[in-house]
Amino acid sequence: MSLTYVNQILPSLFSGAWMTIRIFFWTLVGALPLGVLVSMGLRSRFSPIRWVLNFYVWLMRGTPLLLQLMFVFYGLPDVNIVFARYPAALFAFILNYAAYFAEIFRGGFAGINHGQYEGAQVLGLTYTQTLRKIVLPQVVKSVIPAVGNEVINLVKDSSLVYVIGLGDLLRAGNVASARDVTLVPLILVGIIYLLLTLVCTYALRGLEKHYSYYR
Repeated sequence: MSLTYVNQILPSLFSGAWMTIRIFFWTLVGALPLGVLVSMGLRSRFSPIRWVLNFYVWLMRGTPLLLQLMFVFYGLPDVNIVFARYPAALFAFILNYAAYFAEIFRGGFAGINHGQYEGAQVLGLTYTQTLRKIVLPQVVKSVIPAVGNEVINLVKDSSLVYVIGLGDLLRAGNVASARDVTLVPLILVGIIYLLLTLVCTYALRGLEKHYSYYR
């Protein structure tokens, strides 16, 4: 492995890694709050809302993310809904991961004893205050491991954007590997992915430690 060659291909790999990080970051920003809202809707007493949201979760979890990406970018233009490549990727990723997060948070909400809601009501807290100060901190603590698994998966799933022509990390490695007929770029891609997942792992452990007082 020549250091000169490594230095030559690193800029393109870092450029691809930056696209991967952008997809990862904005997917989390969009999917986590949407997942919380959907999870609350899944517990709604209004049946039509539950039916619609259950269908959405079933659809997103029951079809491959790769297919969803292709449908958003190549299929929706047939009904005059057109996305550029990057917004199409974000749209598909956010909808997909929000469905998974919704199921995770639904389980977290189900684990909260109903007596805590009643106790908060006795103390004069509004429903919003009860969620923000009492329920959500406990839910977040209980779902961190499951959310962490999805976060790690998201780092790797971001490579699927190649199907709509976005230049992510894996695509940059594949191009360099095919052009130069060497596995060195793919080895470097693997190292970068490992570093990204390592950062996520330590961040999640820090989050677990932050919520460790809820025991």
